[in-house]
Amino acid sequence: MTYKFDKFHGSDDYIADEMIQRIVNAAIALERPLLVRGEPGTGKTLLAHSIADALNKKLIIWNIKSTTKASDGLYVYDQVMRLNDARFGDRDISDIRQYIKLGKLGEAFASEEQVVLLIDEIDKADIEFPNDLLNELDEMSFYINETGDEIKAKTRPIVVITSNAEKELPDAFLRRCVFHYIDFPEKKLMRDIVKVHHPNIQDKLLEQVLDKFYHLRSLNYLRKKPSTSELIDWIAILIKAGMSEKKIEEKIPFIGSLIKKEQDMDEYQRKKTVTQQPGRSYYY
Repeated sequence: MTYKFDKFHGSDDYIADEMIQRIVNAAIALERPLLVRGEPGTGKTLLAHSIADALNKKLIIWNIKSTTKASDGLYVYDQVMRLNDARFGDRDISDIRQYIKLGKLGEAFASEEQVVLLIDEIDKADIEFPNDLLNELDEMSFYINETGDEIKAKTRPIVVITSNAEKELPDAFLRRCVFHYIDFPEKKLMRDIVKVHHPNIQDKLLEQVLDKFYHLRSLNYLRKKPSTSELIDWIAILIKAGMSEKKIEEKIPFIGSLIKKEQDMDEYQRKKTVTQQPGRSYYY
């Protein structure tokens, strides 16, 4: 069987390497959820945005919290509103459907056209959360108990699920997903990523900031290493502040944009004081 679909090749604001392109297109062809892991700042969430943008599809985002239940993504029956309407008698409450509100999963299934559904940071929820979604993600349908209506996807959505690996996901859930781990970009790819966000950056300045950035990431004692998004923001600050190439070469200006934990900053300052060369200083 030959699958015909619009292939993903990245988008104007997202540099997708060949491996990511292959994995995304495989998940679309197999009609399976794409589970993406990687450290914060590697572009997991942005990947879903890029897929929607590149394929010209609507993006539906389901942000997962520690209190999120699988049923929240299907629908919510607003009993309180119905009771209030019954109490004040100003509305016909016989039609329960008017008190049913679809969740993000329900919206994706009910859409007339194929959408991209992002289930963001699934590992924030309870350990049973992924298992509770198995049937719905397999069948792409569910029933509304209060009305007996079935919500069934006319076209299977492209499902992207992100995880920061805060907790292990159930094996049964993993078996149903196409998995990809996004490695942190190497310097060559990072150059291309930076130029997407700062197209006019000078080559010398770019090399300077990348040297500083990857130096900080090489410090093993940092509990939170600076991410891609923080690099992009840091460069924007440097440009707006009009920092000269000489100052950036000698120092790490606004280092607080890169090192965000107080313990990391204290340790960095302590070690810097010990190893600092004469005539060199760092500030933030």
